[in-house]
Amino acid sequence: MPLSTVLLLAVALSMDAFAVAVASGCALRAPHFRHYARLSACFGFFQFLMPVLGWHLGLSVRDCMEAWDHWIAFALLAWVGGSMLCSALKSMKNSECGRPATDPAAGHRMWVLGVATSLDALAVGLSLALLQTPIWGPAALTGVVCALNGRAELLGGLTLLLIACNILREHHVFD
Repeated sequence: MPLSTVLLLAVALSMDAFAVAVASGCALRAPHFRHYARLSACFGFFQFLMPVLGWHLGLSVRDCMEAWDHWIAFALLAWVGGSMLCSALKSMKNSECGRPATDPAAGHRMWVLGVATSLDALAVGLSLALLQTPIWGPAALTGVVCALNGRAELLGGLTLLLIACNILREHHVFD
């Protein structure tokens, strides 16, 4: 997979974590550096871990699905991208920031947010295994981009949809 595609994938996967981080900062109203550091580390870790887990899962079933793996990869990426688009469009309607009862960047809430924002990365990891793409580079880049990193979720969803369509193009579905 070309580096440009891996970078786009990393940016797209980090968009939902970015959107949650922005919403958390908005909810906190006066976030401190520790809030940024905790959320960045947590989101970056899960955005790295989940594609690796999905990739290993994909390796275990790849031989059974080799004839139609590109359709599975397309469906997973299109589903994740479409979900991100729907979520982004809903959040555009509800752009108010409320004050949370608890700190979203602390304790188990932070870990729940980390897992929730990286489930799409699990599906992408599964897709990469089906496409026989090595995982360590994409997973590491995704984790770093997410940790360093509104309409971010909208851009991420569109990017995943474009990558999904490119998979079909590479398998000559449109010929």
